[in-house]
Amino acid sequence: METQQIIYVIAIGIIAGILSGLLGIGGAVLIIPVLVLLLGFSQQMAQGTTLLMMVPPIGALAAWQYYKEGTVDFRVAGLLALGFLVGGYFGGKFANEIPQTILKKLFAILLLVIALKMLFLDKALK
Repeated sequence: METQQIIYVIAIGIIAGILSGLLGIGGAVLIIPVLVLLLGFSQQMAQGTTLLMMVPPIGALAAWQYYKEGTVDFRVAGLLALGFLVGGYFGGKFANEIPQTILKKLFAILLLVIALKMLFLDKALK
């Protein structure tokens, strides 16, 4: 990897980190499209790379800021983590077994559905 590309990837990480902490979204939503569209990664490579990047210490720093403000529900977070652990294993296995074209479309559809729901059907729980 060339120096310019290393700087570019670090900048992507910084921007994604800021937006993730600001908006409470996972970096994958931001980083995967950039890796695929701008750096030419396969969908599987982008997803695998992003998952490795998000090992717990990364999210912990942003979560700490929310915790200090009293905006973390530990019970829900723990239950989500348990489900995510199991789901992540099977999801990762399945993602590497299906063609990249199908995986890209599934990812795009998920982002679109989430965006439409948030724009038009959002009803906050609290």
